[in-house]
Amino acid sequence: MQDARPGCPPQHSGRKRIGGIRFRTRTGVPWRDVPEQYGPRETVCGLLRHRRRQRNGTWQRLHTQLQARADADGLITWDGSMDSTVARAHQHAAGARKRPALR
Repeated sequence: MQDARPGCPPQHSGRKRIGGIRFRTRTGVPWRDVPEQYGPRETVCGLLRHRRRQRNGTWQRLHTQLQARADADGLITWDGSMDSTVARAHQHAAGARKRPALR
């Protein structure tokens, strides 16, 4: 890492940043709860940068490429499971009246 110039933000490892984003996505915690091992919250978050990459499909392309590589190496098994169990909703959750009946 080079010496930081005055007025320039320090350079952080992209690997740390992506690790922090993956941690946050995998666990669902708020950005403020991402562990310090991934660097400062503001750096990991890079919220605008993260959302911009999400919108332009970068994360989806990366996921697809990694999945294809893992599948080619035989690391993924595509076994499925079907279940015929029926989960019934409570009567009040299934289209019950929203207004009291007229008397």
